[in-house]
Amino acid sequence: MRNRIKLFDPVVGSEEKQAVLRVLNSHSWASGAGTGEVFKFENEFSKYIGSDSCVAVNSGTSALNLALSLYDLKNKEVIVPSLTFVATIHAIIINGAKPVFVDVDPLTLCIDPNQIRRSITKKTKAVLPVHFAGMACNMNEILEICDEYDLILIEDAAHAAGTMYNGKQIGTHGDLVCFSFHPVKNLGMPTGGLISINDKRYEKFKEILFSRRWCGITNRNGVYYDVKELGWNYYMNEFSAAIGLAQLKKLDKMNKIRKKIAKKYNTELNIERMPYSDECSYHIYWILVKNRKEFMEKMNYNNIETGIQYRPVHEMSMYNNYNKSLPITEKTGKHIVSVPIHPNLSEEDIGKIISSVNRFA
Repeated sequence: MRNRIKLFDPVVGSEEKQAVLRVLNSHSWASGAGTGEVFKFENEFSKYIGSDSCVAVNSGTSALNLALSLYDLKNKEVIVPSLTFVATIHAIIINGAKPVFVDVDPLTLCIDPNQIRRSITKKTKAVLPVHFAGMACNMNEILEICDEYDLILIEDAAHAAGTMYNGKQIGTHGDLVCFSFHPVKNLGMPTGGLISINDKRYEKFKEILFSRRWCGITNRNGVYYDVKELGWNYYMNEFSAAIGLAQLKKLDKMNKIRKKIAKKYNTELNIERMPYSDECSYHIYWILVKNRKEFMEKMNYNNIETGIQYRPVHEMSMYNNYNKSLPITEKTGKHIVSVPIHPNLSEEDIGKIISSVNRFA
């Protein structure tokens, strides 16, 4: 049977294997208090991106839910792109706010700052940009808008581990920045997420997040503790943190390989495609095809996995009440296809992907 080229494929070496065995043999696999490997990972990731503080959780979805929970958003509006994974929008609903969908920049597929400005009302409380596919949003303009209108800035950086913007790591711009470390991400774990805190109240926010990620537990002293508010079972386990530490050490190297592949795609693909940027981390690489169903079937027949990231959220049944005209998002949603770009691809794989896309698209 011919080898299948996977759309996503975690990079696993001896470091990750040793990390898992170390935790396994320690018999300390998880702690709601976030000690051990989790504590180390929080500190190392904070150093890597240059943030004031970081709080690790069990998923990017949990990170979004907790970050939004720090503000009173009930009956307020949060401006957000529709071209994202549905968890971004669910987090807004869970926290009692209304998502206000806006269109994206056709070049980057990141939120369009001009559309943000046009959508601000008296009820607008926050902006939630998504760094799509590892490409950074236009943070200068977004920060300017948030400062002008006194809006909270919470970033969805699920795709953006290692992404830069004007020489500065994503994770240090907004009040809070939410990362995902799902196994398919550039920095992968069995399950994991993180909140980078840049708000001036970071010490207070950190204390609240520590409590809310572990069932509201606070004032712990040995076996005694108190619970003052509602919390969740959102803490990261030790296996994930240990693997994350190993992945973090090689993140820049892995992202460099992704950029090399992206540059080759950008040069050799004869189709509308994702632009090249040295600061992008290329979690995914998207192209736009007219005959998507037929194209994906042909790629699959030739043992190349493809995907769709994403169907616009405002077109889903749950969000019918929030429907509005988003022409770029809607057009993109009909034609977007993700092709493999992970570091495990061989030169032969890359050549086959390029020739197949040019042949079938």
